[in-house]
Amino acid sequence: MNIKPDFLTLAKPATIEYVVQKSRFLGAASPAISEQEALSHVRKQRMDLKGASHYCYAYIIGDNAGIMRYQDDGEPGGTAGMPILEALRHRKAVNACVVVTRFFGGVLLGAGGLTRAYSHTANEAIKAAGLALVEQSVRLRVLAHYPYWDKLEYLLSQRTVMQLEKEFSAQVEVSMVVRQKDAPALAREMMDITTGTAEVSLSDPFPWQWPVA
Repeated sequence: MNIKPDFLTLAKPATIEYVVQKSRFLGAASPAISEQEALSHVRKQRMDLKGASHYCYAYIIGDNAGIMRYQDDGEPGGTAGMPILEALRHRKAVNACVVVTRFFGGVLLGAGGLTRAYSHTANEAIKAAGLALVEQSVRLRVLAHYPYWDKLEYLLSQRTVMQLEKEFSAQVEVSMVVRQKDAPALAREMMDITTGTAEVSLSDPFPWQWPVA
């Protein structure tokens, strides 16, 4: 299975509001794995926020940032879409879309004011969404006898894992997601703790989002 290189994306959808000189700027950031999904996010903002004066946006698609698009939607050229795009590029976020919807408040902001407003709104929306690092990961399953569980539980609390399922029956069975690069060492530690009695299995690699602090 061919897994793409690691890349940053948005951890979750998020919306924020920014008001300057009576104009309301609503920033909506969202993950988007395709151009179609990004444009669907733009359409949703248009439908949910009817009556706005501008719906400006930018998106970057592809783990190699192969697709970059932005739209000023009637604002002076370079004052809206480009600052939004730069906010994404600054954080190296891909497979991501940000829409900034403006409700005009009657006061002209000028080119500099518009650029700052769109940039600030986009940056705050991205900050609210958070970043996640998509890394090659595997599902690790361990089946162990009860006397070893306390030590295994402590080990897992000291490692970067995402526990998905835990079952207590004849033995303890735990299923988790682990970074592929960490899996061999973790499997060895589990075998050492259980004196070689645990059953440890690893899945094929797949992409998984790990939150970035």
